[in-house]
Amino acid sequence: MHVYLYVAVLPFLVAAIAVLIIQPYLVKIAHLKNIVDNPNARKLNKVPVPVLGGVGVFFGLMLSLSATGYYLPSIGLKFELVIAMLIMLYTGVGDDILDLSPRLRFAMQIFVVGIMMFMGNVYINDFHGLWEVYKLPKIIAGALTLVSAVGIINAINLIDGVDGLCSGYCMFASLMFGICFFQMHDLPYCVLAFATLGALMPFMLHNVFGRRYKMFMGDGGSLVLGYICSLFVMRVIQSGYDVVTGSTISFTLAVMAVPVFDTLRVMTARIVNGRSPFSPDKTHLHHMFIALGCSHVITSVCVISLNALIVLLWYVCTLLDVAPETQMYITIVAGLLATSGLYYTVEYIQKHHPSTYLALQAFVDRHSIRRTGILLSLQRLLDRGGDEQAEQREPMD
Repeated sequence: MHVYLYVAVLPFLVAAIAVLIIQPYLVKIAHLKNIVDNPNARKLNKVPVPVLGGVGVFFGLMLSLSATGYYLPSIGLKFELVIAMLIMLYTGVGDDILDLSPRLRFAMQIFVVGIMMFMGNVYINDFHGLWEVYKLPKIIAGALTLVSAVGIINAINLIDGVDGLCSGYCMFASLMFGICFFQMHDLPYCVLAFATLGALMPFMLHNVFGRRYKMFMGDGGSLVLGYICSLFVMRVIQSGYDVVTGSTISFTLAVMAVPVFDTLRVMTARIVNGRSPFSPDKTHLHHMFIALGCSHVITSVCVISLNALIVLLWYVCTLLDVAPETQMYITIVAGLLATSGLYYTVEYIQKHHPSTYLALQAFVDRHSIRRTGILLSLQRLLDRGGDEQAEQREPMD
């Protein structure tokens, strides 16, 4: 019980309280300095929204790591990895304010992954018998880690398109990896996972249900969270620890399935159409749910639930003692069906059976959740007596 307190409960509570306190001040600063996300044809917000959410989350995260390190100095995270997170934060906030070039952002991502590998000593160096592959040559290990980590960072960055999706998904991933690290007795990463979970919770509540202190994560937040998720993945695979009885690699792929496979689908489609894989559009899975008429909340719940089902499927495979290779194939197929399969099925219905698509939209509209009752009371609590403009019945957004 003593260990639970220091590596899970304490980091969670310190991070959550810190973000809850600092968020209103960051909102005021963002409005004062015009650090906001302005609406345009591609974005879903209709009014300017502050984009310093990542700064608040990072503040809570660092305060939590410091408090935990004070009580248990031996479980501190490597300083170089904290510096890498800080570099990602500066890069993302700089992009939010100054609109940095994609090449510079990409270069900074490669740089921080290099810190992870060469200074943090975290990389994929062993397949642990998957497909009868064990230790990897250093060149292959470095290339695989670089491609995987940069891919994960961009996948997390690209799902930050609707309220609650990026924060909600990263809370889910942090919980999964936190449990895994606790089972592995990897206490520094367990602390990082639960601190991330705690820092994201108050932000997500304001982002989804609040109005007065609502903020977007911004690239400052999504890039840091992408880096943390990539760090979790590399650490678990490097450890070789079989969660329950399953393969570590299929476990990490199951947790990251929807962002990774959806990003691969979108980027492949752009390349096939002769466009840059980083060019913006509205072809992500969350855009499909929004087009159907789903609110931001329902969209986030649907996407995260799809990912949770893939993790559940992986877990069933471990209970049935399925071979690691088969687990990997099942996870890949499930990820493809949940992203490409679902997206292109709905797109086919929209193009070839418009009446069915309209019926789907009507169904979604009839069952939309309204901001009334408990949800309206929650908004008032979060806003602390702020605007009462949401008194009327209205769809959640």
